[in-house]
Amino acid sequence: MTEIHVLDPATGAVVGTVPDGDARAATDAVDAAHAAFDTWRATPARRRSELLRRTYELMLRDADRLTALICAENGKSEADARSEVIYAAEFFRWYAEEAVRPGGDYGPSPAGGTRSLVTYRPVGVAALVTPWNFPAAMATRKIAPALAAGCTVVLKPAAETPLTALAVADLLVEAGVPDGVVNLVTTSDPGEVVSTWLADPRVRKISFTGSTRIGRLLLRQAAGRVINASMELGGNAPFVVTADADLEAAVAGAMVAKFRGGGQACTAANRFYVHADVVEEFTARLGAAVEALTVGPASTGAAIGPLISRTAVDTVTALVDRAVLQGARIAHRSALPADPVAAKGTFYPPTVLADVPPDADILDEEIFGPVAPIVAWTDEAAMLRAVNASEMGLAAYVFAGDLGYALRLGEAIEAGMVGINRGLVSDPAAPFGGMKQSGLGREGGRAGLQEFCETQYLSVDWRESLL
Repeated sequence: MTEIHVLDPATGAVVGTVPDGDARAATDAVDAAHAAFDTWRATPARRRSELLRRTYELMLRDADRLTALICAENGKSEADARSEVIYAAEFFRWYAEEAVRPGGDYGPSPAGGTRSLVTYRPVGVAALVTPWNFPAAMATRKIAPALAAGCTVVLKPAAETPLTALAVADLLVEAGVPDGVVNLVTTSDPGEVVSTWLADPRVRKISFTGSTRIGRLLLRQAAGRVINASMELGGNAPFVVTADADLEAAVAGAMVAKFRGGGQACTAANRFYVHADVVEEFTARLGAAVEALTVGPASTGAAIGPLISRTAVDTVTALVDRAVLQGARIAHRSALPADPVAAKGTFYPPTVLADVPPDADILDEEIFGPVAPIVAWTDEAAMLRAVNASEMGLAAYVFAGDLGYALRLGEAIEAGMVGINRGLVSDPAAPFGGMKQSGLGREGGRAGLQEFCETQYLSVDWRESLL
């Protein structure tokens, strides 16, 4: 079998190799998952819970090693990578607790004569497909609820960042999860592997995180066999600042919502709508914070790492260049590293764009980079129309001094998650997901467990003569 070379985007150096799986490897993974399924779903919930809890503990034990892996293959700063490890581990703890609370219902039918018993059962073998931008958290956010529900899984991590997922899989084995319950296939041809899974009658679930374009393709394939599908797709998050907002808090929130992970997150703030009364001050404050950011490899302690590839740099560069041609101006920018080694990396300077026209193309694109385009607004209704004009509806952020006003704006925005006076919305205990073209279903929280369950209803004869 050929191999995939995993590169450090900060230096271009090879940091590891993994097998380049094909359709045969994909089928072998399903064979193992299917063979393990009956035993795993029959495993008492308490035992599954203990194994997930143990995996959580092992992730914390190995936090330094996992952080280093993420820095090496993804390029994140050490602070961002460590935060991801802690967040990723939390899914195992949360679903360890949820595994023993499967829920259900029981009661008399309205017409009498029967009792209704509702239970939940694991959907079956689940195919999980994860992206490169959160190599630990995207894997655990899917694996943990699937195992808690009693499913076995086949996982395809991104070819750019497979090492972290493999390390997490090793920890599951160390924790005592039986062979065949979790199976990974690394590949440079995701289409072949995932299509093989979707065509296999033993696979009953697809959970995908990635672009809306690929999500549409997978949904078409899943429809052919009516496979249970969860899709966490693209975003175009608005960041709204009102005239009465606490600007210090708004800037702090913007730095998290926009620049965490170099802006390479589906929940990243993508377009800033700042009231005209405060736009100049907000831009100056945000610009000062951006100019203070250090850019470089994680090993240097820099706050911002590289983008994932040269293609990503070219894409972001083109978006900014076009925005400038359309009337925006580069108001603030951080410096790029001068180190010759770092110069080989795929770095892009964190940038603040001011005077962005409301119809600029950059406002319609998911930037996936450290660029903050700012639009001034005065009319609330017009601003909300612009905010909701996007076909995406994953995340949004609202900063306002009056909490009631903030909540009203948040409820008016068509997004599955809204941060109110905070720049972070992700929480393992809360349902993560979007509206419109940003996806189907939810991950995290109680809803995340239900995504891997089938509902079964038993109608029980309950005649009075039997009492």
